[in-house]
Amino acid sequence: MKVAVVGATGMVGEVMLQLLAERNFPVTELIPVASEKSVGKQIDFKGKKYAVVGLQTAVEMRPDIAVFSAGGETSLAWAPKFAEAGTTVIDNSSAWRMDQTKKLIVPEINASVLTKEDKIIANPNCSTIQMVMVLAPLHKKYGIKRVVVSTYQSITGTGVKAVKQLENEFAGIQGEMAYPYPIHRNAIPQCDVFEENGYTKEEMKLVRETQKIMDDKTIAVTATAIRIPVVGGHSEAVNIQFENDFDINEVRAILHHTPGVVVQDNPDTKTYPMPLYAHGKDDVFVGRIRRDESQPNTLNMWIVSDNLRKGAATNTIQIAEYLVANKLV
Repeated sequence: MKVAVVGATGMVGEVMLQLLAERNFPVTELIPVASEKSVGKQIDFKGKKYAVVGLQTAVEMRPDIAVFSAGGETSLAWAPKFAEAGTTVIDNSSAWRMDQTKKLIVPEINASVLTKEDKIIANPNCSTIQMVMVLAPLHKKYGIKRVVVSTYQSITGTGVKAVKQLENEFAGIQGEMAYPYPIHRNAIPQCDVFEENGYTKEEMKLVRETQKIMDDKTIAVTATAIRIPVVGGHSEAVNIQFENDFDINEVRAILHHTPGVVVQDNPDTKTYPMPLYAHGKDDVFVGRIRRDESQPNTLNMWIVSDNLRKGAATNTIQIAEYLVANKLV
């Protein structure tokens, strides 16, 4: 299988390469792709060196699968060119997520909708993926009416520049800023740009993508997204109102039996999810599961996941694995 990694030198691209190796994806030929300034650079993959190529060269090499993490503009311009050449594109940017002709996939939830005709497949936003992994099995059982989510998002979601900003500020060094304010010892209530309704793009992704992945426009979602000086993963405080009442122990049991979800929930031993422990892992961790005593049929919980792995690279590679296992490529 000929696999192109577009954005191979970026933060998510590097994790994608790592996961392709870790998960023994059947790569017979790797095509690392990046911007012109990185062309010719050597990439190590499973003990072999591969030279980075440009986008046009990669299209001409006709890979079977191309995993993209190179930003929305690159995806809009180049994903169709790869698709025309017969390549199946799995795109990690926001470019195709809300396109009605494209599928938005979290494999554990809705991979079964994929067909051979799907040549551009969208990977959801990191904060959405970890939330719907927990919401989907509960929605099936109790029916979700409304979700209120506040996110506490890792700087790695912004990229290398943000990590450097935090490191500089921690060391007391003046440097390039990824954010309009210091991030060290701070929390910035703005992830991405503001839309006309006063919400940020990140907040509206949680609304729109959740409804699309779960194929239910009746689920009301409202979000506040906050950037915090953390590296290991995104955290979310989630309040869920159901149509029907629930039993807390049954909720825990449902989540315990959900593939890809790990329940860490014991107040007696101070056991709960934290980005420190989620870092470098593929699972979605959930804890602080408790009834909202202010209104009926409502639950509070805390969800944490490594945003570069399940929130981006892992989910992308899992889609690719599904395509191979089901002979869709």
